[in-house]
Parts: sequence; structure tokens; C-alpha cells
Amino acid sequence: MEDEIKIDSIGHDIKALNHIMQRQMVKSAIEYGVDKVTIMHGWIISYLSCNSDKDIFQRDIESTFAISRSTVTNILKTMEKNGYITRESVDSDARLKKLSLTQKGRETDALIKKAIERNEKTLNSLLTEEERMEFTRLAHKLRSGLEQIQ
Repeated sequence: MEDEIKIDSIGHDIKALNHIMQRQMVKSAIEYGVDKVTIMHGWIISYLSCNSDKDIFQRDIESTFAISRSTVTNILKTMEKNGYITRESVDSDARLKKLSLTQKGRETDALIKKAIERNEKTLNSLLTEEERMEFTRLAHKLRSGLEQIQ
């Protein structure tokens, strides 16, 4: 009889993989000098950087990262307080706040990109091209299906 308890569930595997990846990302970020940014802040900074040619609002962050309005509100307040982003009113609707990276945010983005590239290289080395394509297809299928039932 095995002493180890086996958990065979997609949800468990995704959660465990997420934790391992987060720890690895934090380790890489620290090595590149980014130790005051949470993982989610880093993803948002990178998203804003990649979409700097567009007006990005809180609702875009909510849908892109599939997180609740209240969670995004708290994250953005912290990011603004820490000097990574600004939130500016737009002329067409004073209720909307356009999100922009500050100089500190852009500098942090450059460091985060190095950490992400390093981690992506590691992940890519663990799978064949076919496996990566299949994994991505299945992850998108799961996300889409779960979003439809919410």
C-alpha cells in the first residue's frame, strides 16, 4: 500500500502548477532586481506595456485576467500608490479611468520581461512544439468553457 495520497484532478494539477510557476517567477524576478512587485502586478505591467498604443481601462484588466472588479480595484490602487501606474479620467466619460505606466512602471516592465522570457524558455524546453500547442488549445478550451457557465 502506498503512503502517498494521489489526487487525480485537473483543478488540483492546475493549482499546483500555478503555485510552482509563481514561486519560479518570484525567484527570477528577484534575480533581475524586481522584488517589490507581486506576480499579478507584473502581469498587469506587462499587459499595459504590450497595449500602450490603446486606451486600457479597469474592465480590460478584469476580463483579460479573469479577476473580479473589487480585486482589480485593490490591485490598481496599490500599483498607483507604489508609482507603477497612473489612472487618468477620459474626456468622453469621467467615470472611466485610463491606465498608463509611469516611468517606474516601464523600467520595471523591462526587468519583468527578462524574468518572463527566462521562465518561458524553461517551460518551452519541457514540452515539444506539438505538446505546447495541445496544452495551449486545452487551456483555452477549459477557460472558455468555464467562462460560459459563470
